[in-house]
Amino acid sequence: MDLLIAMPTPASLEIQAFLQHLWLERGLSKNTREAYQRDLLLFSEWLQEHTQNLGKLLLSASEEDLRRFLGWRYEQGYHPRSTARQISSLRAFYRYLLQSEQITTDITANIDMPHQGKALPKTLSEEEVESLLSSPDTDTAIGLRDRAMLEILYACGLRISELVNLKLDNINFRQGVLRIIGKGRKERLVPMGQNAIEWLQQYIRQARGDLLNQYDSRTLFPGRQGRPMTRQTFWHRIKHYNTIAGITTDVSPHVLRHAFATHLLNHGADLRVVQLLLGHSDLSTTQIYTHIANHRLSELHREHHPRG
Repeated sequence: MDLLIAMPTPASLEIQAFLQHLWLERGLSKNTREAYQRDLLLFSEWLQEHTQNLGKLLLSASEEDLRRFLGWRYEQGYHPRSTARQISSLRAFYRYLLQSEQITTDITANIDMPHQGKALPKTLSEEEVESLLSSPDTDTAIGLRDRAMLEILYACGLRISELVNLKLDNINFRQGVLRIIGKGRKERLVPMGQNAIEWLQQYIRQARGDLLNQYDSRTLFPGRQGRPMTRQTFWHRIKHYNTIAGITTDVSPHVLRHAFATHLLNHGADLRVVQLLLGHSDLSTTQIYTHIANHRLSELHREHHPRG
């Protein structure tokens, strides 16, 4: 077993045995085992400082000790996500001790996970989106393809898999819409908008044939030698343009999908319309974007209102 950091504490043997169990029985990586180790050491060190028990601290800790420890974490300002991971580590450790008959009671059995709330997805400002969209060199076939892809991604709020799987047959220029095959093979029609239509038409006229390189395909956005582009390839293309645009947010295809939804709501779009455009089957999935819009409104209020 690869060595982890030294642990000069009374809990060393118990923790090392548990970490070896994780390695042998579950094949967990060194980084994961080190995370378990840090969590267990923190609890062990807290027990040393806050209890009178000088014996095998982790083996003799009580549920009350654990609850006091979690209260201490709260007072110290630990994030609920970090505390949830700490509880998960302790739960795995005490279940291991119970199964190996080193203890008779699992002190984590009645401990609930902290409420973490729902993390807001990353998004971009409208100015950042404009910078990103204008980053490709449209004098080249690849740059023109990438500009069209970015325009469509933002204008239509597509998932990356929906974007790279687009075919020529999915486009209806007369009506200005794309026919999207989403999750569960569900179809939806999404308006493209004039800018996206113009860039897409320019790309098809000037660049798509060169990229196909005589390869017969209905794929709208081919990659190397005319083959369909992979999601990973376009993900790397966005990272490249993210750097060129100088955007500090870590941009991914999904961040542009979030920007699409957030900007629609910021400009007064109805939530159910956004739900249909995104292809969400449940409105509750879409409602996360109302929190982003409200958060942005709060920022604007603080910035511009005289009593903000």
